[in-house]
Amino acid sequence: MNRRQLQLGATALALSLIAPLVSAQNWPEKPVKLILSQPAGSGPDAVARLISDQLSRKWGQPIIVENRPGGQNAIGAQAAAKAAPDGYTFYFATAAALVTNVYLFKNLPYDPQRSFTPVGMIGKVPFAISVTASSRIKSLPELVSYAKANPGKLTVANEGPKTFSGMVTRLLAADLAVDVNSVPFSSVAAAVTDTVGGQTEALVSDVPSIAQMVAAGKLRPLAVTTGKRIAGWDNVPTIAQTIAGFDYAGWMGIVAPTGTPAPAVQRFNHDLDAVLRDKDMAARLLAIGPMTEGAGTVEQMAAYLAAEHQRWSKLASELSILPE
Repeated sequence: MNRRQLQLGATALALSLIAPLVSAQNWPEKPVKLILSQPAGSGPDAVARLISDQLSRKWGQPIIVENRPGGQNAIGAQAAAKAAPDGYTFYFATAAALVTNVYLFKNLPYDPQRSFTPVGMIGKVPFAISVTASSRIKSLPELVSYAKANPGKLTVANEGPKTFSGMVTRLLAADLAVDVNSVPFSSVAAAVTDTVGGQTEALVSDVPSIAQMVAAGKLRPLAVTTGKRIAGWDNVPTIAQTIAGFDYAGWMGIVAPTGTPAPAVQRFNHDLDAVLRDKDMAARLLAIGPMTEGAGTVEQMAAYLAAEHQRWSKLASELSILPE
């Protein structure tokens, strides 16, 4: 090979290495669609629109939030999975859509592990077990004592057996060795209303959904599901203080249809991380949902998803949960 051929080869290699950078810098060149499995006005919708507003300012392109609720996240997830992987459609995903649905449903119209490529984490959503403020139960140990003295009588409101709150309710009962009456509701709002009204004795829900009722003195949180106490609720203990190692939280993240160009994924990841690491943005997000520590890297999100699948697969086996 002569010197000219070597020079041409080196030039081609250099161009191939910088081409993705150029593409990433130019992307996006048109509006970006963000598909959501939750309805307009929901907590995840508020988070998605807050983040989209900041990203669209960075990109100089609008982000169209498309709500596709229903089917326990399946409708929105399927739409995102089947979208063209051209770098202009992304999916605002939850733990249910990407992990727990695998262990609850036999036939999903998408493959949570193969249909998507990770982009970045948004944050974790803590859950809590609470009782009405007028309840005589003041702590988780007191709740356990009551449940053991009254097998099957303690009513615990949640969003149903195939939801995160329903799974946590079953896990809590198993780990605490108590028999409870798990009461499913069509929405977290309905579950909160009935618990405040005294129709159910306890409630497992995400923290943002009960924050106003707690602040108003109508609900008393007994413990949070995260391994560490959460900001603003410093006096509320963790379930881990009663059950060693207990650490469960919902979470939100961004993924893209498999095959989406890497430059678009990397640019989205980089800019999402910058948005989430802004202190004001982190505070605004915490007020409506997730606790964020930034988007992390694409590789970190992939590793987190793999670990979540391992954990929930083991949990489903331990609780004898069979997909239906």
